[in-house]
Amino acid sequence: MVRLPLTPAEVERGQRLGALLRRARGCRSILDVALASHISPETLRKIESGRVATPAFPTIAAIADTLGLSLDAVWAEISRAERTVEDQSAMPATRHPSLVS
Repeated sequence: MVRLPLTPAEVERGQRLGALLRRARGCRSILDVALASHISPETLRKIESGRVATPAFPTIAAIADTLGLSLDAVWAEISRAERTVEDQSAMPATRHPSLVS
């Protein structure tokens, strides 16, 4: 099976996910959170670093549960920047006052 390269948006979303999980983990060790989530510490490390930008849903659900995060909150956080960019691109272009004749 050939895996398609990730888009820049997917890479950025993975980085936001990793940052969110690191913040939520706080001072807990990667080992403690990984074992409680039933995943390997290396998997959690890769997700937190953004090297795994599109982890499997059950993996994220397990980590979120361990960290006390709702999946809705996780999705809202990681997709916030995308919505901001989409909202800005949907806004009509404004003309600079010095360019209006």
